[in-house]
Amino acid sequence: MVQKVEICGINTAKLKVLKNDETIELIERAQQGDSDARDQAVTGNLKLVLSVVQRFSGRGEPPDDLFQVGVIGLIKAINNFDPSLKVRFSTYGVPMIIGEIRRYLRDSAPVRVSRSMRDNAYRALTAKEALTNKLQREPTVEEIAREMGVKKEEVVFALDAIADPISLYEPVFQEGGDAVCVMDQVRDTKNTDDSWIEQISIKQALSELTPREKRIMALRFYEGHTQMEVAREVGISQAQVSRLEKGVLDKIKSYM
Repeated sequence: MVQKVEICGINTAKLKVLKNDETIELIERAQQGDSDARDQAVTGNLKLVLSVVQRFSGRGEPPDDLFQVGVIGLIKAINNFDPSLKVRFSTYGVPMIIGEIRRYLRDSAPVRVSRSMRDNAYRALTAKEALTNKLQREPTVEEIAREMGVKKEEVVFALDAIADPISLYEPVFQEGGDAVCVMDQVRDTKNTDDSWIEQISIKQALSELTPREKRIMALRFYEGHTQMEVAREVGISQAQVSRLEKGVLDKIKSYM
């Protein structure tokens, strides 16, 4: 029994498959303006699109969307195919369909990635697939890098660049009815309770300073002026600036 699989409302088990000479004949007629021949050429090669879509099944995109984009690539292939070259239509059509889907994935990606990084990533995926078939196991990063002739760091960066982002609320595992999410396993080493207390203490200490002390501290530690420059700005001696600065720092330390 053939399992019914629908995509874009089409039962893929019942898709008609044209022979190469039939496809080329229809394409020739379609390029002469026969719209019925164009429809038949598209319908008769939808399984070609389906086979390409399956290669991108792990990208997190809805299969229906990828299938529709693949059909656009198929139509472009039919419009631009040159029957006089005496090559199989699938040889020309598959790269066109793949290119259209890759363009869609690139343009709809939530994170923009440079063209060179994307190219490296797709080369890495191709090398990984070839090595998997050859070795009958998952290849290591080092093996993929050797196959591509690049450093392993480039492979890691490229594959990370096209990896789909995940939500902090994505469940990692579930135990006893309570799901553990990604955010439960992420630790913030910067915004800890201790750092908050320190910030509050510093804020309280600064609120106790005189306007001149605040001015001196702003010039010294926010604007990066030297003590001599601060002295000229405030109108006191460099020694007074040094003494006032030391007194302010001692006051802040006492609050800490």
